[in-house]
Amino acid sequence: MFKRRSKTPTKNTSWQGVAKQYHKIVGNEGHYYHQQIVLPNLKKHLSLPPQTKVLDLACGQGVLSHHLPKDIVYVGVDLAESLIQFAEQNKVERSPRHSTFIHADITKKLPLGNQVFDLATIVLAIQNVKYPDRVLANAATHLKKDGELIMIMNHPCFRIPRQSAWGIDEKSKLQYRRINRYLSPMEIPIEMNPGRQQRTSKQLTYSYHFPLAYYFEQLSKNNFVVTALEEWTSNKHSEGKMKKMEDRARSEFPLFLMIKAKKV
Repeated sequence: MFKRRSKTPTKNTSWQGVAKQYHKIVGNEGHYYHQQIVLPNLKKHLSLPPQTKVLDLACGQGVLSHHLPKDIVYVGVDLAESLIQFAEQNKVERSPRHSTFIHADITKKLPLGNQVFDLATIVLAIQNVKYPDRVLANAATHLKKDGELIMIMNHPCFRIPRQSAWGIDEKSKLQYRRINRYLSPMEIPIEMNPGRQQRTSKQLTYSYHFPLAYYFEQLSKNNFVVTALEEWTSNKHSEGKMKKMEDRARSEFPLFLMIKAKKV
């Protein structure tokens, strides 16, 4: 299925090796785009009355949990044990009183018994999972009938590592988005410390690209009906002589895709 871009073998726990570095960048509250784009837009789609049960798949260090009401029940699951440890250590006062973090592989049977949830979330993580179909199957297994799934990802049409880039058409004075490949599933190594000179010191994580149709197919197979889809652009602005074209391009090509679906 995948077109490999590196001979380095995939590790299920690649994020474990960069957990400390990732936590330093993202922190408890999330990075810039978490705080400015992702979480504010996500909250518009949340209806969380008291005792709502939320399952956060690939929760990382629990960023989402810090932005949810105190009176819900929250369970976060992630494969990177160090990120789960950070999540446990950094629970904040306003986090849900009933917060649980579990170290487990979200592509395999989850250690949740027969628990069912009202809402499942996958926030900026599905693009780092080799088998999204298994994650969606787990979400379906642990959602109640009419339960909702909200999945937010780097936009699969416009943000493909190593296969998408900005370009400038000097004649038209336009900045455009170049896409080299799209339909083929790809496994793409991401170097977390590109400044390192020695290859042996490189720390890799992996991004997995699938076309948009793949996600809709897998949602359908797992008895989900899509109820909303949104594309979110950056709110940043440029300065200098390129400002006009860069701001226009930034407003036209979304960074993130949000899919909301109901289990039927």
